[in-house]
Amino acid sequence: MARSNPPGPRTIAYFIAFLSVFITLSHASDSEALVKLKDSFPNADMLNWNQSTSPCSGNTSNWIGVFCSKGSVWGLQLESMGLMGTIDVDTLTELPSLRTISFMNNSFDGPIPDIHKLGAIKSIFLSHNKFSGDIPKDNFKGMGSLKKLYLNDNMFTGKIPLSLLGLTKLLELRLDGNQFEGQIPNFEQKGLKFINFANNRLEGAIPESLSKMDKKYFAGNQLLCGGTLGECNKRKITAGAIVGMVIGSIGAIAAIAAVLFVFRRKNDPQFQSSSRKKMLTKVPSEEVKGYHGASSPASTHSQGVNKTKQSEQAGLIFIREDVRVKFDLQDLLRASAEVLGSGSFGSSYKAVLLSGPSMVVKRFRLMNNVAKEEFQEHMRRLGRLSHPNLSSVVSYYYRREEKLLVSEFAENGSLAYQLHGNRSADRPGLTWPLRLKIVKGVAKGLAYLYKELPSLIVPHGHLKSSNVLLNESFEPLLADYALVPLINQEHATQLMVAYKSPEYAQLGRTTKKTDIWSFGVLILEILTGKFPSNYLQQAKGSNGGNSDLASWVKSVVKDDEWTGEVFDKDMKGTKDAEEEMMKLLKIGLGCCEDDVEKRLDWKEVVEKIEELKDRGGSSSGRHVDYDDDNESYASEG
Repeated sequence: MARSNPPGPRTIAYFIAFLSVFITLSHASDSEALVKLKDSFPNADMLNWNQSTSPCSGNTSNWIGVFCSKGSVWGLQLESMGLMGTIDVDTLTELPSLRTISFMNNSFDGPIPDIHKLGAIKSIFLSHNKFSGDIPKDNFKGMGSLKKLYLNDNMFTGKIPLSLLGLTKLLELRLDGNQFEGQIPNFEQKGLKFINFANNRLEGAIPESLSKMDKKYFAGNQLLCGGTLGECNKRKITAGAIVGMVIGSIGAIAAIAAVLFVFRRKNDPQFQSSSRKKMLTKVPSEEVKGYHGASSPASTHSQGVNKTKQSEQAGLIFIREDVRVKFDLQDLLRASAEVLGSGSFGSSYKAVLLSGPSMVVKRFRLMNNVAKEEFQEHMRRLGRLSHPNLSSVVSYYYRREEKLLVSEFAENGSLAYQLHGNRSADRPGLTWPLRLKIVKGVAKGLAYLYKELPSLIVPHGHLKSSNVLLNESFEPLLADYALVPLINQEHATQLMVAYKSPEYAQLGRTTKKTDIWSFGVLILEILTGKFPSNYLQQAKGSNGGNSDLASWVKSVVKDDEWTGEVFDKDMKGTKDAEEEMMKLLKIGLGCCEDDVEKRLDWKEVVEKIEELKDRGGSSSGRHVDYDDDNESYASEG
């Protein structure tokens, strides 16, 4: 038999040239597709995607939110960027190596994207958006490679699509926090490790294949039974009892549920008129276990503050004495309402009381880390906090499955909205003096939290631009602070900003300087107008915490020389303020140091910020002193 000759040098050279051209074309194709995807979003300015550079260099990404493997785009992680509109799946199909996508914590709406076109995809994360409507039953047909699917915390309706049963490689599935109805299909995939159906409208018996799952993954579906929820009761359930079970108990629960239902179904007058009648229906005592009874406005207010035994029975518990206008659950029920949005831990609603002021009702689903008594004590502790730069929690409602926190409404919305929302003649970009005012206010608010909450390693824990609210005079108000002890630990590590820090990514723990790191990232976001990509979810042990925003700033600002390129082009009022702006930029970078030992401490941070001036004038703000005993700062006045 004749032996084939080995390829000669010329053949090898041709092959290498061909391979080189192929790889080059592949890179060009990926960059073109990504730029097209970026252009499809109405507000994607925070993405540094342009074809002047390749998205990938081997396994290293040059573009924000892009994962690379062997020079090709392998994954996209575009989380918490305020993106809206729809997802152009047709463009995603132009990325042949794409295997994972995450668009979590954005504002995409409409029906579920045509993800079935991504036949080779392995992981899809669409949690915490505004997708709605029924999902076609064959929507996942042909997606045999899919291993992880997160659709939780949207507004999907209808039945759970049966095509999910055909995903033989499925490992994780999250459908919780939607409005799915009907029965749970019989999932029999042998490799299925995690599945969550909580907080929907599902009913009937839990399939045998899922009967040993923890009952928390079925919570919030009042008509489910079987498995770990207990034996199905075959007695007939009246319509009134059904409503009672969904709402909770009569009295306070009826009112607070009505608030939520008014928020969700405000455009359904028929539902509103009929639901009030059904709320008065008596429900079985076993269904109201763990709920509170009703109380009058006056008694609710005094009881919540004095911690009497009767206050433990109240529905809405007030924790502050200085409430501008007293109100009760019936006032919230009668208030006009609108949905403000859905964040990491739940939804927010604005309620305009008939007596005048507007309140914000925040619904938390992941706040079960402590027992009821500890939760109430922590709320009383927060009620004692009082500072001009804190958004105070006025009252709360406790339920085992979920909690409601009520606070005053901030007229100018969040700092994130002011920085990243659409510009208009009526709403230009924030000026330099306003941005400096906001930074100083945030520093004072944080200093106060460090002073008053010395036992907490991270007194805030979730500091980001969407948790800085602005009142009518653009004074900053910190929100969602001091919640780390209450949030379920597994969700806290996944969602809270403190756990995106370099020290947690590297060492698996937070420190007294973790909030300083978050503050530094916030300063850079305020000055540059760019969204910090370090808020993308990071796993323990990754290179997380090495802020892309800080790295970009360092690459632009070299040798301490002034450059206007680093600052937000929409920031006005910068004349004669360049030196002060550079000082603040350096403070932000000092707060963002990956090495905790090299990171600025609060004494340095507050002193340096208080010295800053707008336009060479005097530095505004109250005097801030250092408290050596508590290693923190306190604002005076």
